[in-house]
Amino acid sequence: MKPLDPRLMHYASAARTWIVLTAVLGIVQAGAIIAQSITISSVISPVIADGAGLSDVVGGLWMLAEIGVVRVLLTLIRQTQAHKAAQAATRQLRRRLLSHASRLGPRWMAAKGADTATLATRGLDDLEPYFVDYLPQLMLAVTVTPLALVVMVVLDWISALVAVITIPLIPLFMILIGRLTQTYSDRRLAAMQRQGRQLLDLIAGLPTLKALGREKGPEREITSIGRVYVSTTMATLRIAFLSGAVLEFIATLSVALVAVEVGMRLVYGMIDLHTGLILIMLAPEVYQPIREVGKQFHASANGVAAANATFDVLDTEVSVPEGSRPLPAGDAEIVFDDVWVAARGAWAPAGLSGRVPRGSLCVLAGESGAGKTTALMVALARLAPDRGAVRVGGIDVRDIDRTAWYSQVTWLPQSPVIFPGSLRDNVAPEGADGSGLAAAAHASGFDEVVAERAEGWESPVGAGGVGLSVGQRQRLALTRVILSDEPIVVLDEPTAHLDATLETHVLAAIDELLAQGRTVIAIAHRPALIARADVVLHVHSQPFTAEESRHHADQGVEPASASDIELPTLLGEFATEVRY
Repeated sequence: MKPLDPRLMHYASAARTWIVLTAVLGIVQAGAIIAQSITISSVISPVIADGAGLSDVVGGLWMLAEIGVVRVLLTLIRQTQAHKAAQAATRQLRRRLLSHASRLGPRWMAAKGADTATLATRGLDDLEPYFVDYLPQLMLAVTVTPLALVVMVVLDWISALVAVITIPLIPLFMILIGRLTQTYSDRRLAAMQRQGRQLLDLIAGLPTLKALGREKGPEREITSIGRVYVSTTMATLRIAFLSGAVLEFIATLSVALVAVEVGMRLVYGMIDLHTGLILIMLAPEVYQPIREVGKQFHASANGVAAANATFDVLDTEVSVPEGSRPLPAGDAEIVFDDVWVAARGAWAPAGLSGRVPRGSLCVLAGESGAGKTTALMVALARLAPDRGAVRVGGIDVRDIDRTAWYSQVTWLPQSPVIFPGSLRDNVAPEGADGSGLAAAAHASGFDEVVAERAEGWESPVGAGGVGLSVGQRQRLALTRVILSDEPIVVLDEPTAHLDATLETHVLAAIDELLAQGRTVIAIAHRPALIARADVVLHVHSQPFTAEESRHHADQGVEPASASDIELPTLLGEFATEVRY
């Protein structure tokens, strides 16, 4: 990222406000510094040169005290507003990152979802030093340094010339050391993202490891992850400390050159004491902001790397651009019109066609890997087909306003979103009357689960459904779907991993959805659900020809599988677009 990246101001309005405020504060601070130097010289030089007493300089002392109060207030305002701006800008970037990532499609999520989750959490937290420490110093460098130099030119052009010659040494060494620091910061961010992926994999597999009695095994791997993180962090800190020492040395040497030059001319009477004192006091102020910019930039290098990674995501073109056409009125049917999607080595689905009348149950049936989940992603406008389209009322779903389309759809993935709270919070987060809740729970069979618990609907449940079995989680999610009012319900293998008894509850819930006049599109392997369907669309795949294989190998095509669409759940944003 550049010292002041335009993309930051584009994506975070709080950053724009903070930059303007720091520029104003910098100008006031520059005026206070110059006034302080002149006032100190006006107090000291008469005492030394003319033997003035306290009564002669008391006015200057009062002015000096007032200037000191102004500088303290400026510092307090800058620090207070810096933290607020950092939090607001980070929040805006995080929201934009999650929102944009959720629109990049399941294939992008499969490749970059875990990295984005790490970036949106720990990564962007490192951006705070950039706002709190670096940006204020950058504004001081472009206000205090030029204004102080102007005063030096007016008072003594020779001292100003010495300062102008030595000032470029600081940014020169900043650039040289900054390149090394940036390399280490990029490595640290990459290591953190890699460690985040490994940790998420371990957490996801922990139930299986525990069932096999191997939950102690990952301990060494987690310890190793921690050590690598510490090592990369310490390497960045070493460079930051080294850069600080180098910049301090150069700045001190530059100030000393000005001081020696002024002192020699004072000895030979080539300059008066009043002017000499002002020059000596202004010299450190000329170099100080530039020195601090270098030091704070290296201290905030991790945040800069995270910001660059965030901008890379935000600059990525969405796979399915936002549509703008209004949703067709009435009960328009959904049509799969010769849908082809390229996966790894095959079309999946290959030429899927069929009509789904409103109020019917449509089942997508086919072998694993045939492209059933991919077909759902196309219907949800989450993935662009290579050929064909899914249409509603004759309009391609990609062309329909996304918010309007998602307001009509409830999607239930294989692993439902369940957040920490009570059963009631998860089933009816927006509130529901008791009779409606009871009826929905009875239809899905979830009333049996509630009855088994002493606290009933207020019983606690952990993140991801901790405390509930697989079947109970599925029935909870179906209860939530029944309570919703979207006319289209999309179910991804709702009876997977359930025994015959639990399957009966799920089928009863689907019957209730159909009784409400809602359209249900479901992926199914089991005969019981397929037998209930009004429409069965048989999904199949087709291997690439040799020419197609070469073409898609060049494009790096990856499959969109059921596991891919769990990653939006991790990011959380997609839940605001398609009701779970």
